[in-house]
Amino acid sequence: MFASVVLLILSFFDVVFFFIPSPVDPILNSTFEKKTPKFEGALKVNSMLTKTERLFEGKVFGPESMAVDSKGILYTGLGDGRIVKLEGDKVKEINRTGKQVVECGTVEFWSKCGRPLGMRFDRNGINLIVADAYFGLLEVNPETKVVKILLPPATGFNGKPFRFVNHLDIDEDGTIFFTDSSAKWQAHQASYSFFEGDKTGRLMAYHLKTGELELLMDGLYFANGVQISPEGDHLLVVEYAASRIMKYYIKGENKGKSEVFVENLPGYPDNIRPSSSGGYWVAMSMVFTEFNDMLMYSYPRARNFLAKVFYLPWLVNFAGPNYGLILELDRNGHITRSFQDPTGSVVPGHISEVYDDGNVLYLGSYQSSFLGKLELKD
Repeated sequence: MFASVVLLILSFFDVVFFFIPSPVDPILNSTFEKKTPKFEGALKVNSMLTKTERLFEGKVFGPESMAVDSKGILYTGLGDGRIVKLEGDKVKEINRTGKQVVECGTVEFWSKCGRPLGMRFDRNGINLIVADAYFGLLEVNPETKVVKILLPPATGFNGKPFRFVNHLDIDEDGTIFFTDSSAKWQAHQASYSFFEGDKTGRLMAYHLKTGELELLMDGLYFANGVQISPEGDHLLVVEYAASRIMKYYIKGENKGKSEVFVENLPGYPDNIRPSSSGGYWVAMSMVFTEFNDMLMYSYPRARNFLAKVFYLPWLVNFAGPNYGLILELDRNGHITRSFQDPTGSVVPGHISEVYDDGNVLYLGSYQSSFLGKLELKD
């Protein structure tokens, strides 16, 4: 009913704005059917996330992803381009992925300052491997503070530069599996990608020993988090704008094949990391509503019109309520439990990653000014 009323109003104004060009070219996401999930069973509404402690509040902004060294010290990348070590109650800068200018921390200057997203320690536990949205795959040595470019975005694949390097995981032989969220839009234009229904995301493999670059999957709806299975035979790759996670086989008789791992999630998934129970934690950036269904899945003509009239980053943020949500999945993709903050009073959505050390969950966010810490209790 709500969508019908909105469409009727938009149809009237569409005539007035017909000749104004739209910044996006929306398409209908017809490869899947989005259904509003019911918050029951493992999704039953709860307030577990309200017990989250806010660490380093006001000292960090946009701690998207986390990595932990052999001493248990957390590292993260921030919205101003810094890679930092969170030791005790101190935020210690290691280095930056880009240049330092006064405006660092603002979206408009990410292309100069850098925007570090996914990160992991290499298999030797010495260097941080960082996916920077603008500078590609980087190697950061926490001791020497040296930043080395492993794979610049301009390298690209088949003539298409990497526009939005996002997340990664590293195999035992050092192969880096990473996502390029869009071949068209960059990180500061993420809302345009969502709004358009852009499906130019890619899953890549960078074989560090040989320098070979391999395309594993393309045509992904905003490729996001990557996680290697415990067995090491397949990858899980998140499709944010499709509310699903795909499985891609890297070994065995199914090598090179892909299939849906889980779909119709109750929102928009960001990164995926292991859970201490043997499954996976999925950070949900935004919960699903009828309104953001219209913005990201259906009614291309209405989306075309809205893009002419509204500032898209504001519109996409407006589409989702402040609702904190993380999901735990088993190895078969079934939701086993969820932690929620329905009012967003403590964790207001925009969760990007969950790191599980067995006793504590650390919650990253691409938009919040703190790092979350939630004690796990039986």
